[in-house]
Amino acid sequence: MADPVHALARAFKEAITAALGAEHAATDPALRRSAHADYQANVAMALGKRVGRPPRDVAAAIVKALPASGLCSKVEIAGPGFINLTLEDAYLTRELADTAGGGRLGIAPAAQPETVIVDYSGPNAAKEMHVGHLRSTIIGDALARVLDALGHRVIRQNHLGDWGTPFGMLIEHMLDLGEGAAAEALSVGDLDAFYKQARAKFDGDPAFAERSRQRVVRLQGGDEPTLALWRQVVRESMRYFESVYRRLGVTLTEADFAGESSYNPMLQDVLAELGQKGLTRESDGALCVFPAGFTGKGGEPLPLIVRKQDGGYGYATTDLAAIRHRLSTVGARRIIYVVGAPQSQHFAMVFAAAREAGWLKPPARAEHVAFGSVLGADKKMFKTRSGDTVKLSDLLDEAVERALKVVREKNPELDAETAGPVARSIGIGAVKYADLSSDRIKDYVFDWDRMLAFEGNTAAYLMYAHARIRSIFRKGGVALERGAGITLTDPAERALALELLRFGAVIEDVAATLEPHRLCVYLYELAGAFTTFFERCPVLKADGEALRRSRLALCNLTAQVLAKGLGLLGIDAPERM
Repeated sequence: MADPVHALARAFKEAITAALGAEHAATDPALRRSAHADYQANVAMALGKRVGRPPRDVAAAIVKALPASGLCSKVEIAGPGFINLTLEDAYLTRELADTAGGGRLGIAPAAQPETVIVDYSGPNAAKEMHVGHLRSTIIGDALARVLDALGHRVIRQNHLGDWGTPFGMLIEHMLDLGEGAAAEALSVGDLDAFYKQARAKFDGDPAFAERSRQRVVRLQGGDEPTLALWRQVVRESMRYFESVYRRLGVTLTEADFAGESSYNPMLQDVLAELGQKGLTRESDGALCVFPAGFTGKGGEPLPLIVRKQDGGYGYATTDLAAIRHRLSTVGARRIIYVVGAPQSQHFAMVFAAAREAGWLKPPARAEHVAFGSVLGADKKMFKTRSGDTVKLSDLLDEAVERALKVVREKNPELDAETAGPVARSIGIGAVKYADLSSDRIKDYVFDWDRMLAFEGNTAAYLMYAHARIRSIFRKGGVALERGAGITLTDPAERALALELLRFGAVIEDVAATLEPHRLCVYLYELAGAFTTFFERCPVLKADGEALRRSRLALCNLTAQVLAKGLGLLGIDAPERM
């Protein structure tokens, strides 16, 4: 494993066990990067309180027991009990060589690979995707990529809203138009117009509304002509969704679509099992589950409605069927739901009900990856100037147009054949990175100028850092020799090396916390460390061929890690900009 934190943590575990006993071996050594050394361990503070000894004495005992592993060249105790650690140059250069030559760039395969389901995007059939779908789609895809990179068996699931009451009015509208005209209207991709026309008729024509309700009954009853029309609506919707995913560079495909309708055959069995286990009871004519610990403002138990008063099923029933299927049939050990924060209570209740039913039990776990909203400059929900919801396709068009303008301003000599793809990469990457670099639970303000800037923590800055490194090799007319050794002669080289060796641990951290912004912070810090190195350390004009090759190797490894990190976020790393 190339990451020094893992090596240091193992050493501290041995030392703590030897100095204080095995009961303290699991204590987090609290390792941090330090201005006074390569790393600082603050573990003695917590252990001192626990064992009733001065932290500095505890630190001394730990330092004395640290194994002589060739890991550190200097270990010092500072202040009340901080342990400062300076790594051996030989260790760093060896780990850099392993990182550069191993192909995985320091990302170690998971010790225990799991089957992980990532449920994300989830648009509604017959409706266009809008800016509200952006966060689930982008965050979910990044998490799926990261988990893939660690060797887990990742199953992407796109839980489409493809069933229910709205389809009655959509099918009736299709019949009014004629199947041919309806098919043409759907195929051009203007799903919103088709939906709004049906909605207007439903709201304004009582006869149409009644026909729509009857059509829902036929749909749910399995009437084949009705199902054929429903399939047409869903099929055209899926084509549209796939076109948006391709533009966004998202890995979801048709094979990942798992709409609400796919769980319909399971609903009655789910209710029967919940009933047999004594988990359901009627309330105001509806059949409900009351998971323990959920109450309303007045202290009354909160219901999870599994069968409505009219005998229909809602999305709570579908979600229970989905989690049951994913655990018992698919064999998932981790289920990740990437859905907005307003659904937090709903998912907490679904998970609680699944535990009470005996479906969700260790080692399996379900996690709700909640996220905030996308806001406009006025700090309100992001809308068009006319107050409409921003269509995702329009947003991506504008992103590429704005990026092309920036590219032409920055590099007017770039030929059109190169400028177009670069602008697409920057534009789409800017939208994705602005989202992913924000702490997902918080709202963020959508700001074109900030996200397309070539300074600061932006996609364009990181892309430019990568392209600048690649330009070194082009300008120098050099190709890196495989196995070129790295030596660390300058503090800036050492700082860059330490950042490069953190990559694997950062990926593990993102997989554990499900917080992609941690990877963004790392990539920004890596790019900053490279900038300092490049300003201080001549590369092509280094003093001697051996030093030149060493610094070129550092440059190449940095470019590889930047490209890989951006790729895990679903963002391109152009060779030229």
